[in-house]
Amino acid sequence: MHEREAEMRSARQAVGALTRPAGEGVGELLVYTGAAGLGKTAVLTEVRREARRAGCAVLFARGGERQRHEPFRVVRQLVQPVLSALSDEERAQVFGPWEDVVGAVVGLRPPAGQLDPQGVRDGLDFVLTRLVQRRSPVAVIVDDLHWADAESLGWLASFAVGARELPALLVFACRDEFPDDALTLQRGLVGRADRRHELRPLQPASVARLVRAALGGQAEEAFCRHVWAVTAGNPYETTALLREVADQRLDPVEESIGQLRELAADARGMTLRHWLDKIGPTAVRFAWAASMLGTDIRPDLAAVICAQGPETAAESVRELRRHGVLVSTPGGRLEFVHPLIATSVYQSMPHATRTGMHGVAAVETENAGLGLLTASRHLLETLPEGDGAIVAKLRRAAREHLAIGAPEAAQRCLRRAVSEPPADRDRAEVLYELGCSALLTDPATTVNQLRLALADPYGLSPERRVDAVFRLAQALAHSNRLGEAAAVCAEEAARTPPGPGRLRLEVAHFMFAAFQFEDADGPGRSRRLAEFARMLATVGMAFSDIAADGPVATGGGSGGSGANGGPAPEEILFERTGLAHAVAVLRCWDLTLRGVDRAEAIALAESALPNGRLPRSLGWTNTVWGFELPGILGISYLYADRVDRAEELFTEAVRAYEVAGWSGGHLGFAYLLTGMLRFRCGALAEAEDYLRRALRIAERIGPGVPLHWDAVGALAETLAARGRVAEALELAREHHFGPPYPTVMVLPDAPTLYGRLLLARGDAPGAAATLTAAGAALDARGWRNTVWAPWLAHLARAVAADQPDRARDLAEEAVRRARESGTDSAIGSTLRLCAAVYDRPYAAELLARAVHHLERSPARYEHAMALVDLGEALGPTPAARTPLARGLELATRCGADALATRAGSLLETVATG
Repeated sequence: MHEREAEMRSARQAVGALTRPAGEGVGELLVYTGAAGLGKTAVLTEVRREARRAGCAVLFARGGERQRHEPFRVVRQLVQPVLSALSDEERAQVFGPWEDVVGAVVGLRPPAGQLDPQGVRDGLDFVLTRLVQRRSPVAVIVDDLHWADAESLGWLASFAVGARELPALLVFACRDEFPDDALTLQRGLVGRADRRHELRPLQPASVARLVRAALGGQAEEAFCRHVWAVTAGNPYETTALLREVADQRLDPVEESIGQLRELAADARGMTLRHWLDKIGPTAVRFAWAASMLGTDIRPDLAAVICAQGPETAAESVRELRRHGVLVSTPGGRLEFVHPLIATSVYQSMPHATRTGMHGVAAVETENAGLGLLTASRHLLETLPEGDGAIVAKLRRAAREHLAIGAPEAAQRCLRRAVSEPPADRDRAEVLYELGCSALLTDPATTVNQLRLALADPYGLSPERRVDAVFRLAQALAHSNRLGEAAAVCAEEAARTPPGPGRLRLEVAHFMFAAFQFEDADGPGRSRRLAEFARMLATVGMAFSDIAADGPVATGGGSGGSGANGGPAPEEILFERTGLAHAVAVLRCWDLTLRGVDRAEAIALAESALPNGRLPRSLGWTNTVWGFELPGILGISYLYADRVDRAEELFTEAVRAYEVAGWSGGHLGFAYLLTGMLRFRCGALAEAEDYLRRALRIAERIGPGVPLHWDAVGALAETLAARGRVAEALELAREHHFGPPYPTVMVLPDAPTLYGRLLLARGDAPGAAATLTAAGAALDARGWRNTVWAPWLAHLARAVAADQPDRARDLAEEAVRRARESGTDSAIGSTLRLCAAVYDRPYAAELLARAVHHLERSPARYEHAMALVDLGEALGPTPAARTPLARGLELATRCGADALATRAGSLLETVATG
């Protein structure tokens, strides 16, 4: 290759570093960039040969201009051949727990349900890592990366970050022609490269060598120079021009220069006339069909699309190969000699012909067994005709895209279905599906499309309408618009006839209102929730009486009020949506935040867990209510000192999301909850680990989501507990943890935690102001739980130096509220905090009481702090030795390093005193 020595030398060095002996190979990211025709494909061909000669397993894929809308197409090219060839034993080792997820994505097994996009990426990471470890060294090579589908490109961008730790060489080639929505990924990949080479046009001397190699050594220098001028040194255009010169038998002399520019235009071949003149109408039609199929072209499929029989198609292929348009590949497939030729052929098609042939291609691709994942991209290119069959196919394709974790591809299909358009009776359903497809990735789209579906004059079925309103409220809540979420449920409930649908909307209204930090009528809403629960119990008993003679199921049975002796639809809906269980959870959460007697809250929690397990309607992966209800149920148990129940729920959450492949925000929320549980139990190192996992997921999702805020706050609190206060403050500063606070009720209470961070920084006045404002808002809301928001005790500490009397009044009120809850951890932790505002003798008495309560609670870190505080309050006396020794041991077990150091210093003082 001319003028590509540096690029190939770099590739050989990268391959050499990868194939070092004794497992010392080092992975790199090698990227070649440049305009079309500069030789990137030729360079990658040589890199593939070099890697194979060095003993590497080579995974290769090529992006296709016409195939950018096939989700995970590049991923399938890379891994499907090698994964499909694994033995059963190898498959189990390589796939691990991800076979259902990754197997569906790469086309080795049917999808079992809707996959989470982040879960798909994590599964691919796992499988590729295992594959590299078993087949190392491995070279992953992707040509025309700028035409990779968005799903594959997103995964490659994330995989490239960790691939340096593996014996894997990643080699990408691309033009600077990425779609706008992929520019960030492109910059990240190219900017992250260990070796990057931008291919440049050839110099005149190199072009002259190409000319003389093609046309003979007699080619004159002026002719060679002009070839360079008209092709701008582009290797592909130079080669194409020289082919035209040879075909025209043009002498390579100075007198022929005038004809070069016209021949160069013909060589680029962007017009229909060029191709008709060059290969004839029959071969042109086959080339058109091939250009629509993109890469890895099946000749039989191209022939059917262009309506050519076997003999005619074979002749077309021979003609196209003779003219350097197509080449054969192993396996009997075809490829265009260069992507520029494919682009030229495709663009030469008349518009009407193109759309018509895409319509044929959509049908024939599906008939050939390639499925809607492939066929749907052709449907996107057809003209809208109001065809109900097309709408049905696009809706089915969208479901298939969602099933493999490709919501953006699903949305393209559904938007195209909307523009077909669907029949009036189906339009609202299509808008509903479009809105739901974007719920996890684009809440704004969900809000817009669901509002359109709800406003459609033909409307949705009553049950679907209720579900659409609930999804709309979820999207609003995920967009930090909780007030609107609660309001939209209340407004729709008022318009809905009495029955389970209306009840579900009323419960949803209470649910979204419960998550609002600010509420002008919090206590009144609590009373209305209690009244609603009593009313719902009566309704539930009535349904139970109706169905008493038969099970609540969707068919069969006897004695029910539905058709064929089964239960009525309303009974089924009442049971399936778990209204009673949902209301029990909300009542439990309300009582927990209000800080009332734990026994009543626990009784409600238990009533939501028939047989001690989550009912299906409240399951972590169930979409009837979402993950919020089981989450607050677990937190209620946690604040009531029932960590056994909380751990069961949170462990189930992590397991459910990992099995389902939901490793985006859902798994992040499960990690957050587990981290809070570990913190509460004093396992601070484990808490930090889980909370960092939650924060990493939140950062992948993007800023502004509630998970991000919650994870930062909980992690900062954990770092401070471990004695790394400076690190906690830096974390809060880096992530802008502070006012203004989101309207979503966060865990733990953000303003209180921010005030505590200010206090830890030594800003007592700032802490006092923050905690006073937080306390006023919480009291107005009716939330008095001293564990969830211990603002009173911390405010007492903040004002103690300047306002000791006020501090003691605040402390007494804090202790009184803690005793209302009846939990040992609440009482003990509040007594410990409030002891700081009293003189030493009374402080020691309060701390002894705190120790008494905390040793009966699961709050080991709080117990350790109380023991150390008690030892310090007792002074350098023998009586202090026992609490300090116990506190040191417990602090060490908790991972509270600074507290352990403090306890050790105090013990030394006692020993020398």
